[in-house]
Amino acid sequence: MAVSRGWQTSPAPRTASRATIGRRARRAFAHHAAAYLFLLPAIIVFALFAWYPILKGFALSFEHYQNNNVGLPAHWVGLDNYRALFADPSLNFGAVWLNTLQFTLYALALGYIIPLGLAMMINEIRQGRAVFRVAFYMPVILPTIVSMFIWQKALYDPDPNGFLNEVLGWLRIGPQPWIADQGQAMICLVVAATWAAAGGTMLIYLAALQGVPAHLYEAAEMDGAGLWRRLYHITLPRIRVIMLIMLLLQIIATMQIFTEPWSLTGGGPVGETTTVMVTLYNTAFGSNGGAQDFGQASAIGVLLFCALGLFSGLYFLVTRRFSQ
Repeated sequence: MAVSRGWQTSPAPRTASRATIGRRARRAFAHHAAAYLFLLPAIIVFALFAWYPILKGFALSFEHYQNNNVGLPAHWVGLDNYRALFADPSLNFGAVWLNTLQFTLYALALGYIIPLGLAMMINEIRQGRAVFRVAFYMPVILPTIVSMFIWQKALYDPDPNGFLNEVLGWLRIGPQPWIADQGQAMICLVVAATWAAAGGTMLIYLAALQGVPAHLYEAAEMDGAGLWRRLYHITLPRIRVIMLIMLLLQIIATMQIFTEPWSLTGGGPVGETTTVMVTLYNTAFGSNGGAQDFGQASAIGVLLFCALGLFSGLYFLVTRRFSQ
């Protein structure tokens, strides 16, 4: 019985432990109360302009909400908006996702490798490095619509006197339709988008390369290591974390591509460059002559949000792992 009474009184230390934890939590909150007060305005701004629109978008995706001058109120339709996305032949939603994935893969093939190569070349330059940094970064300064206008009207002009067609003429190659051709439009879009954004990524890689200790390269050179051996055994291992993070960030960014296809090709020809974001815009604002269907557009946004949430979660896991 003594053992039994002792066993019955054993929860007392556990209760005391919980009280101790509560006191520590209150003490920690009081200690950081000033910091929480300073954070409160930022939290309010995020709640109003970021978190609330996200929640509102989720709610709208389950409602029928069209602004077609009839003035009908929004009403609950459940999953009908999601079903309509794949049932509506005018949207061709499956092909839209394939276009987005195709653009992402092409953009990774060019926009991931080219900035890294440029950064490595500039890092090897001993004199005039700043000039090359500015030269390659200048396209980023231009607004995206201006950049796409330059490519559309000057470089991708299908006229034989267009810049690129004139260059091809010097090589005895006939003029090309460029963005007016279904087989060439996506590649043209990727090239223009890479040119407009590669400079910013290049500077990030260059900063990472300049963080590699110089004595490692000096020791490798003394041992007779060439450029490729230094690249493989020193450079790439030292910046692999930045490379992985940039890969995930670029996947997230390219899957949200909108301004480039909207301003360069308008999603054409024949929907060849219509991405998920272009479809969302056209659905929400009736750009294809239909009603402004905010409910269906919100459903598109929710699906894209869920897809990008997977990559965002992977990004946080990677950054957390390598920051420990």
